[in-house]
Amino acid sequence: MPMLRANTIAFYYTVAGRAAHCPPVVLLHGAGGSRLDWPVELRRMPGVQVWTLDLPGHGRSPGAGHTTVAGYARDVQAFLDAAQIERAVVVGHSMGGAIAQQLALDHPERVAGLVLIATGSKLPVEPSLPERALATSAAAIQWVVERAWHPAASAAQLALARERLAQTSPVVLRGDFLACQAFDVRGREHEIGVPVLVIGAAEDRMVRPDFSVTLATRVPGARLVMIEGAGHMVTLERPTEVARAIMEWLGEQRW
Repeated sequence: MPMLRANTIAFYYTVAGRAAHCPPVVLLHGAGGSRLDWPVELRRMPGVQVWTLDLPGHGRSPGAGHTTVAGYARDVQAFLDAAQIERAVVVGHSMGGAIAQQLALDHPERVAGLVLIATGSKLPVEPSLPERALATSAAAIQWVVERAWHPAASAAQLALARERLAQTSPVVLRGDFLACQAFDVRGREHEIGVPVLVIGAAEDRMVRPDFSVTLATRVPGARLVMIEGAGHMVTLERPTEVARAIMEWLGEQRW
């Protein structure tokens, strides 16, 4: 089992490929998710070394999770230390995008670039969702899945999404929603001084596409790519398009 230990934290991870023309790429999943939110098209981008991890308390990584994005950002920094990754291109989806921004703001020396997918400098979270995740987890999961996927998603996709989300402890899921609820770096976007690609989903009902537009406008030099006909789980719905956008952007940078 590929486990990486950083002090008292253990991370389950996968790594594929070799870095040819850019720094290593690290993929960060969203609230209640795992490395499985990144399909093979993104975990194995050609010519890129890609690290995909389960955050503590998610997937196969033990631990209690956090109730703040800053807590997860510290964990990712510990993962980079343990993996001996000096600087990475950090790719984050939803809460993972918040973690990526926090890491770039707190430890800019560790971040070579950012890809921020279906996220914002503040995340909209329904106020009662954290407590519902704990009190009525099955109903909360159903509510999230119905809004996270595009209406054209198949019954099989939705069933698998519910199954995977249910594998996350209700306590950890509540903590993730609290972390998203509290995250707010509005007014600090200009401090991000690395190349940034923002990928939005045109029919995202969890983090509306205008959040991606605003983020790309406020981060100096950021590029915006909007994936049409996709919902919040754009990484699973349109992995080929997302991978193509990332690969093109990576190839255009002077690392």
